[in-house]
Amino acid sequence: MTLQPIISEPRQTAYDVIIVGGAIMGSSAAWFLSDKMRTGDFDGSVLVVEKDPSYEKSSTAATNSCMRQQFSNELNVKISRFAADYVRNFQEYTGNDPEIPELAVNHYGYMYLAGDETFAETLRTNQATQARLGAGTKIMSPEEIKAAYPFYNVDDIICGSHNLIDEGYFDSGTMFDWWRKQARQRGVEYLTNEVVSVGRDGDRITSVSLASGEVIGCDTLINAAGPRASLVADMAGLHLPVEPRKRFTYIFDCAEELGMDLPLTIDPSGIHVRTEGTAYMTGCTPNPDPAVDPDDLVMDKEIFEQRVWPVLAHRIPAFERIKIQTQWAGHYSHNTLDHNVIVGPHTEVENFIFANGFSGHGLQQSPAIGRGVAELVAHGEYRALDLNPLGYHRVVSGEPFIETAII
Repeated sequence: MTLQPIISEPRQTAYDVIIVGGAIMGSSAAWFLSDKMRTGDFDGSVLVVEKDPSYEKSSTAATNSCMRQQFSNELNVKISRFAADYVRNFQEYTGNDPEIPELAVNHYGYMYLAGDETFAETLRTNQATQARLGAGTKIMSPEEIKAAYPFYNVDDIICGSHNLIDEGYFDSGTMFDWWRKQARQRGVEYLTNEVVSVGRDGDRITSVSLASGEVIGCDTLINAAGPRASLVADMAGLHLPVEPRKRFTYIFDCAEELGMDLPLTIDPSGIHVRTEGTAYMTGCTPNPDPAVDPDDLVMDKEIFEQRVWPVLAHRIPAFERIKIQTQWAGHYSHNTLDHNVIVGPHTEVENFIFANGFSGHGLQQSPAIGRGVAELVAHGEYRALDLNPLGYHRVVSGEPFIETAII
């Protein structure tokens, strides 16, 4: 099958579906729509508009590629369990093409640490939900944690929540590359351009205008613009409570070997750290944590020594002697209502579909969200997993989708 080239000018004056943003979420929707084309469930035209085909400043490029099932809400657990199955069986999902490799997965697991009884009870409640849905999460006492991972200081820990099954991180770059490649092989067009305005007639989106001057008609618009999602919604006169928030990641060496892999550990302070190859990766949320410009990727030069390093050295004394190898800033698309994705149609403009506001767990949710969006376009409803509780209606009503396991 011919691979569609990335184009600089639209080939048509109208498309059935226009996806604004071609990073992980836009390409997930594009790939799942192309799979509907393959099975004959959808025969429409699809255009992905991406301003930067290098994706250098995208949230996808800055991702830590994490995967976990340790959520408190049943729907989020199910979304992540599908992601784990999708990653584990990537070759099968993509048609057993002999060129497609298996995705490398590191099942080092997650370790949530509770420093007070309130959060300990939250972890216990969450574990019961996760276990009921098939996740391998276990609650560990400080003694059990210390026996399994002798390098931790657990003197101030009540308990931990740990899972080594389908939790850790994976090769999301290969998944992303093949989603784009296969979607283009199946006829999806990728356009290097920028949407600068959205045409709307009452309760319908009718077109998008490009920076290059063209106006393109569309039957359905999918907002997959990541940190710029609210700007796209504004173009259509719609409110979206999503804003870019800066996050910092550091890769460091340690003078003293731990002797074993380090699970992705979430300290009670909120600092997280894990094994990354032969080194370690850590990160944190700024405090304060304001909205920033989508192009602002400037590092905070003081936050590591002032906030991160003291926590690392307390929790894992071997980390008293470490050296940063590299560091970068990326963006969370932060949903200010409840830190969870807004997915599905607008309540009044039904051909405007959201896939926005993942607040840091979008990469691991991308398979389920892309599948759900494709189902909406092709069938007018969710079929594999009901994502309606994550819909735009809660923005209108101001009723949050509660999830206690947010990093």
